[in-house]
Amino acid sequence: MAYAAWLSIYGSGEQQRLAAEFVNYILQRAEKEGGAVSEKATRIVEEGKERGSLTLKGFEKEVEVNGEKYKVKVIDGEAVEENRGGRKLLRIRITAEVDGVLREYTITYGRRGEDNVAIGRAYVREADAERLAAVVEALTGVKPRIYRMKDGTIIIECGRRHLGGFKRFAELADAIEKWLEETDR
Repeated sequence: MAYAAWLSIYGSGEQQRLAAEFVNYILQRAEKEGGAVSEKATRIVEEGKERGSLTLKGFEKEVEVNGEKYKVKVIDGEAVEENRGGRKLLRIRITAEVDGVLREYTITYGRRGEDNVAIGRAYVREADAERLAAVVEALTGVKPRIYRMKDGTIIIECGRRHLGGFKRFAELADAIEKWLEETDR
């Protein structure tokens, strides 16, 4: 359904028209069901319409992390799949300038636990922790979790909601969708 919503905006000709009709039909049926069904269908359609609607290059936003404001300017980014020890990982690389400091950040997603949860982690130095948190929040609209280990290592952790935010960007959307499908149980 999300793909049909995307086609209803970004498709062409007959394909776009048919997708729009299908999405409207599904939303009408969901509305008749009411409550949670209608809410979920609307959310899926909205996510589908947003998918790939933005580009990373030149994206700018100001966000607040731990009471401090940061100006984030994205230079470039990509998402690539990797196999490591029989596990499929997704690496999201973002090159960004945060308050004048240029860095390349990498968040590595894998599946964990019995319920196959998608979790992304980045291991960063103290100086980069808040800047990476600002980049993640600027791009996804969701604050990441920040953990400090006993040895001083800082872990930035992202979840499924962050992936949804990352999928709004054309450079990341297809690789994220493919990885989610291939690693789903």
